[in-house]
Amino acid sequence: MVTVPPGLVTLSDRRTQRSWAVDVAPFQMTAFPVTQSWYAQVTGQWPSTDRGDRLPVEGVSWWDAVRFCNALSQHEGLTPAYHLRAGDETAEWDASADGYRLPTEAEWEHACRAGTTGPRYGQLNEVAWYQGNSDGRIHPVGGKQPNAWGLYDMLGNVWDWCWDVYDAEVYGTYRVLRGGGWSDEHWSCRASVRRRSHPTFRIDDVGFRVARSPLPRP
Repeated sequence: MVTVPPGLVTLSDRRTQRSWAVDVAPFQMTAFPVTQSWYAQVTGQWPSTDRGDRLPVEGVSWWDAVRFCNALSQHEGLTPAYHLRAGDETAEWDASADGYRLPTEAEWEHACRAGTTGPRYGQLNEVAWYQGNSDGRIHPVGGKQPNAWGLYDMLGNVWDWCWDVYDAEVYGTYRVLRGGGWSDEHWSCRASVRRRSHPTFRIDDVGFRVARSPLPRP
């Protein structure tokens, strides 16, 4: 886990031409996307199309990701962050829990930028697997340069599920995806790009990474 410092991040949506600022508290996030071997260790499942211990897990829905977070929390004796009710497909986040969770999209963008202000935290070919250099396939995590805070594959390789609903009034329960994937063109692999997908969809270039909130000091 990498400790991400607090900060202010400005999110933007190209579709609505809207931007908004969010204060981000300090939190922790995995340096890499969740790998297939880690996912299998926690869940006993190998859902991905291409097999490899160090490949990012993909073909996982948003629901799969939040269930992984709860299972990992329970495995480590932590309080699960989510109260899940499969019957009506609702999920509630207990912000006081010390367990694992998905990052919010503000946390994700703040962590991706790592203090930078441009579209990317480095030269695209040096930091990301995308359509221009991936040879049409997913790659093991950590194969490109990290950002200044030690986070790898924030751009390219697989999109990351985030906690947030994309736009409830227009898209209902669709959740936010960030980061771009191995099959995307260069313009998708930017810190500000937002994508959406239904929380039950499983896609071959979508994975996730996990976060934790720091425990309050006594």
